[in-house]
Amino acid sequence: MTQQTLLTEPELIKIYQQLHQIPELAMQEKQTHAFLLATIRKFDQTYLEIRTPKALPTALLVLIHGKQPQRTIGYRTDIDALPVQEQTGLPFASQNAGVMHACGHDIHMSVALGLLNYFAVHQPVDNLLFFFQPAEESLNGGKTAYEKQIFQGQWRPDEFYGLHDNPELPVGAIGCRMGTLFAGTTEVNVDFYGKGGHAAFPQDANDMVVAASQFIVQVQTIISRSVDPIEGGVITFGKFDAGSIRNVIAGHARLEGTIRGLTQKMITHIDQRIREVARGIAESYQAKVVVDLNQGGYWPVENNPELTRNFIQYMKAASHVQFIETKPAMTGEDFGYLLAKFPGTMFWLGVADTSQLHSATLKPNPRAIKLGIEAIKGFLSYRMENK
Repeated sequence: MTQQTLLTEPELIKIYQQLHQIPELAMQEKQTHAFLLATIRKFDQTYLEIRTPKALPTALLVLIHGKQPQRTIGYRTDIDALPVQEQTGLPFASQNAGVMHACGHDIHMSVALGLLNYFAVHQPVDNLLFFFQPAEESLNGGKTAYEKQIFQGQWRPDEFYGLHDNPELPVGAIGCRMGTLFAGTTEVNVDFYGKGGHAAFPQDANDMVVAASQFIVQVQTIISRSVDPIEGGVITFGKFDAGSIRNVIAGHARLEGTIRGLTQKMITHIDQRIREVARGIAESYQAKVVVDLNQGGYWPVENNPELTRNFIQYMKAASHVQFIETKPAMTGEDFGYLLAKFPGTMFWLGVADTSQLHSATLKPNPRAIKLGIEAIKGFLSYRMENK
């Protein structure tokens, strides 16, 4: 590929295969960063400005200066991978043991590079800011970037867009909805402290298995009786640790779980109710109950009404786009934090696979890359022409 030329579909697929082979975990994306930077430097540089923030060294920002800019439109892609041992059997499988692009971020990056390449050749009307974000899967990359103030001055978008691949949608289809696309997630850890003792003398102990069990039962009523059933929510405790042997009463128990909600208001409400239930259990069982709630940057992905309506209208009208209105997903995505700070829209790109996201056998259809680029570049051009 030379300057002033557009990436062909075979070249885009080759990029995807190369990225697939070098997956890296959150905040460790050095090889990925180097590959992205080297690829972008091959593009026409006339309108480009590239920045690697010192405060977030595996992140990459690329600004394409528009010819008559009235705003800066941001486009975000995530670049990290998951601690999953690949089992696809692909000839370009992961070369890093125990790490895999099992969430399709290699597809995300390939689409972003294709878009960047197109607008590097065809100067946009407005400024375009491409944000290659580390640490989506863990460590709150979007929140970290915001808190480290990397979106300042000309690097601050007026609106933000981003995609996530979806194995359940047809290849190249665009999915979106008004309102929440992804739920917010909160990690919940609850420790119960009582008094251990002999199983034969329960009157001399304070059993935290019983206290923790009663807590779990009461927490289930938060969703069934404290949450609007139309809005919904999820509380799941997947881990319960207590005791060491069958004939000793446990003086300590620990629960680990997750909360999911479709709005930040709902997440906050569920958090509050969990703390209230914990206080009741502590009082009832004369125990010490410590609740640790950690949401980090995994806020609900709440799409901006005006921008999302505009996005959906374009995609529905575009003859080359298969648009599908989707339901909200209870999975999490840290783009929600950025959408709480900047108006914007997140959407799905169909990759037509029988395996689910985060699966060791995920094999997205790479034909989605070119189709996704065509749909998104059309929308961005439309957006810039319609102030």
